[in-house]
Amino acid sequence: MSLQVTGKIVVIEPTNVVSDKFKKREFILSIEENINGNIYTNYAKMQLVQQKCDMMDKFKEGDNVTVSFNIKGNKWEKDGKVNYITNLDAWKIENAATPSAPTQAPENDDLPF
Repeated sequence: MSLQVTGKIVVIEPTNVVSDKFKKREFILSIEENINGNIYTNYAKMQLVQQKCDMMDKFKEGDNVTVSFNIKGNKWEKDGKVNYITNLDAWKIENAATPSAPTQAPENDDLPF
């Protein structure tokens, strides 16, 4: 599943070499949403993996970007307890021409049910 979101980069972490076969680089994206005239800010931690880690080198904190990403999830069991983790894996980052207006949630009359 491929998704896209536009927001402002608020944190860029250094590349983390997890093992000799895996590295990742995390960044935080600030995403504003307009709900009934109120602005709400959400913060999404996203990651770049392997050779894509270098894509972040051309951006800086404060840049407005559009990120294309996939949702990845894993399940594992430890000590009899099932655990889940979800990652937002970015695969493309582009400069956003201008900060877009926050997304307007549909009014109740606009909902299909």
